[in-house]
Amino acid sequence: MTSTVAYQVMWNRLISVVEEQAQALVRTAFSTSVREAGDLSAGVYNAEGLMLAQAVTGTPGHVNAMADAVAHFIRRIGRDNIFEGDIYITNDPWEGTGHLHDITVVTPSFYNGHHVGFFACTAHIVDIGGRGFGADAASIFEEGLQIPIMKFAKRGKVDQTLIRIVRGNVREPDQLVGDMYALATCNEIGHRRLVEMMEEFTLSDLDGIARFILENSRRATLERIAALPKETAGGEMVIDGFETPITLKVRLTIETDRMLCDFAGTSGLDKKGINVPLVYTKAYACYALKCAIAPEIPNNAASLAPFEVKAPKDSIVNAVHPAPVALRHVIGHMIPDTVYDALDKILPQTVPAEGAGCLCNFQVSLRPRTDAPAPDDARRAEVLTFNSGGAGARPTVDGLNATAFPSGVMTMPIEATEHTGPVIIWRKELRPDSGGAGKQRGGLGQYMEVGAVEGHEFDFQAMFDRVDHPARGRQGGSAGAPTTIARDDGTPMRGKGKQFVPHGRRVQLAFPGGAGYGPASDRDPALVKRDLARGYISAQSAQDDYGLSAAEIDTVLDAVRKGETL
Repeated sequence: MTSTVAYQVMWNRLISVVEEQAQALVRTAFSTSVREAGDLSAGVYNAEGLMLAQAVTGTPGHVNAMADAVAHFIRRIGRDNIFEGDIYITNDPWEGTGHLHDITVVTPSFYNGHHVGFFACTAHIVDIGGRGFGADAASIFEEGLQIPIMKFAKRGKVDQTLIRIVRGNVREPDQLVGDMYALATCNEIGHRRLVEMMEEFTLSDLDGIARFILENSRRATLERIAALPKETAGGEMVIDGFETPITLKVRLTIETDRMLCDFAGTSGLDKKGINVPLVYTKAYACYALKCAIAPEIPNNAASLAPFEVKAPKDSIVNAVHPAPVALRHVIGHMIPDTVYDALDKILPQTVPAEGAGCLCNFQVSLRPRTDAPAPDDARRAEVLTFNSGGAGARPTVDGLNATAFPSGVMTMPIEATEHTGPVIIWRKELRPDSGGAGKQRGGLGQYMEVGAVEGHEFDFQAMFDRVDHPARGRQGGSAGAPTTIARDDGTPMRGKGKQFVPHGRRVQLAFPGGAGYGPASDRDPALVKRDLARGYISAQSAQDDYGLSAAEIDTVLDAVRKGETL
């Protein structure tokens, strides 16, 4: 009989296996969204399709949504049609991870001729055809190529018809096909490491370790929930939407053996592609609750099961086919702060203030200029870049600057962005005074200025929020700064949608800051002086928001000029 210690070692090994799986995808992917931003997920499942372990590298929108995806693959492919050497694929938003720009690949794992489990991974790809990545479509049919759950490879042989269809429908065929092979390869690496583990521990299947993982995870999670107050509270947030504001509402109920999020009262479907499939809503609602009450319990099917989510059909957080969903993350990333608005009323001093929420993404579609002859080396290119505003302040710690919460996706380096096409990032720096004032200060957003190499014009696909509804402070903290966007000639631009930028013009952006926590009057003066010295706040803010005297401000600035350390 296998000991508890041995099972714990195997559990840790499985987490290492899927982390190596994820790192292999980072190293081999063609898309910068994967290589540089880490917009991916990887996991291992038992033969029943229950997730046993997930990689640390990745984003909860992918991992938690992918937790439900393998069951769809089993149902669509059929258990009698699963063979060694098979590889399955889809980008179905409702049976994958929420929109067409995520490709999920699932590979059955066989050991000594017996099916023992699955490996799965997801990656965000830069282009899937259609209108391109953005909110402009009116239905899923405009948003790009849809790949139903099917076999990418059957018994080791890749479906070349699928490859030709993909190549004929996307703007960056080499990049996309390369990513499909990278996804398949990382699953194969996970499988090899699993076989090595099974041989080392003389396992014939994963049944024993699966029971150990799932039973212990469920028990630990239920213990955390049982210790909480059995209360109900409501949360609400208003955000920009596409043309009209969106209201997110949730009712959070804590029971003995579960936590229930009910999004009744949330706005209905939008005409544009900011709608969210329920699988993605569930992913981020579960993530928010798990971060708050059980962050150290590893993610798997059992640790996620006690968190239940429901929402009215055809609400913006339960969009069904054929609703447009390309930018489902813009709304989906706001769900944790909505849930925390409710949880804060039950567990005060636990959750952070609101942050930027959604990623500050934009995509640049470059082409040779059309207003005059273009140089011979001008070319077309699609450049997607991931960026972040500030995170909300926490009860005892300042918010993180330019950090994506809840997605965890990394900000992409300028060098990597400029390498992918004729785009120039003229400015990228922290945005002083953007973090909301408070006992704990909100994280700073960023300034960016974007243009094209001489001879090019471009379409700028904006994917922003917090323009009209900045992050709200908690427990007396101040709001973060809003998003701003305009051309360098002063022409205003919208927070969402594709917009033309003529030759020679640039787009100037200011990404939102996180909100503050607690009254600014309670902030330690030493921290105010530190922020002033670092340039996080201006002298005006130090005086107006935090009450620093003119003499104290002069002393700090004089020390900075002299290069002294405060």
